[in-house]
Amino acid sequence: MRALTILIATGLVAGSLVAPAGAGPGFFFGMTDDRPKTDGAGAVEPARDLGARAFRITLWWNPGQTQLAAAEITDLNRAASAAAGIRIALAVYGAAASAPQDDAAREAYCTYVRGALARFPSINDVVIWNEPNKSFFWRPQFNPDGSSAAPAAYTALLARCWDVLRALRPAINVIAPATAPRGNDDPSASSNVSHSPGNFIRKMGEAYRASGRSGPLFDTVGHHVHPNHSSERPWREHNPTTVGLADLDKLLAAFSEGFGGTGQPVPGQCRQYRCVRIWYLELGYQTFADGGKEGLYTGTELDPEPLPDWVGGEPSSPVPGPESFAPDQGTQFLDAVRLAACQPYVEALFNFLLWDEVSLQGWQSAPFWADRTPKDSVSFLRQAVSATTSGT
Repeated sequence: MRALTILIATGLVAGSLVAPAGAGPGFFFGMTDDRPKTDGAGAVEPARDLGARAFRITLWWNPGQTQLAAAEITDLNRAASAAAGIRIALAVYGAAASAPQDDAAREAYCTYVRGALARFPSINDVVIWNEPNKSFFWRPQFNPDGSSAAPAAYTALLARCWDVLRALRPAINVIAPATAPRGNDDPSASSNVSHSPGNFIRKMGEAYRASGRSGPLFDTVGHHVHPNHSSERPWREHNPTTVGLADLDKLLAAFSEGFGGTGQPVPGQCRQYRCVRIWYLELGYQTFADGGKEGLYTGTELDPEPLPDWVGGEPSSPVPGPESFAPDQGTQFLDAVRLAACQPYVEALFNFLLWDEVSLQGWQSAPFWADRTPKDSVSFLRQAVSATTSGT
């Protein structure tokens, strides 16, 4: 199959990283989109029809907040009520400048997360913060002297939340670090001061070892695998500061080097009755509007290489070179879902958005246009999800 050929080509079928020819047991597909909070079943059912078995939705935390606001309870109740049979993963974060830096802030944040999961016992998956390796979501990334700051502060937050949440309910699945795929490791950068994901994870390991902690920080690895542009092949490998869909070896190496031999299991290792798996929490291939849909959108497209939704795809063999551009979103859906499903230790892939955003400065990576009508790529996403979640 094409996905296995890609795995061999990218070196992911070798030694200890032997992958199955088909999808791994329990692999599932999900959506990252907040629409279940506002639309309830109106959002959940189209996703369910595509084969999605999970939604990642966000909760916005404010400094000092320790309990859900009334509006948040209403939104979560709407989402949870509509999501029978669908997992909800809460991604809880706030402004970058409000990232918890001391014991009091960590206690408030973790208490807030605990309150949300206590009120909604059907929700057991929680993502602690979002892309903490980027200054857009977590500041400071570095200390005034240029030394690393964010990984240690984030590790301290994880430690407190894992303890608080595990005391509430052992079934709770703490997902971390939800890293962005790129970073520059440059405290003096003119923009996007950040840690590369591999460096961030290794420095988390350093902080964990220095803390003397013997218990885990997380149960599932969360990572984002957006490409450099939407026409980029899913199997294209990247430079050392980027961890995309084809760079699983770098992700595994970072966790092994950071946490190997400690009380924090790495992907593929088990502790008691749980084995650490990987969830790709965000992946999006953006389309440009066609077929009379142009009037739905406003602004200027930021993606340098958006795709048509479907122009006929391409043969299953030979596999195109990694430097080639994909023909359409449907092809990207087919290849990305199949590749993720065949990778060792990968349990889930979440598409970024169910419906397109109207502003072209946002995201148009959904399988549905902004008017909620299906793109021509929908059937190919459904096909890929059906094949991989049935283990074929």
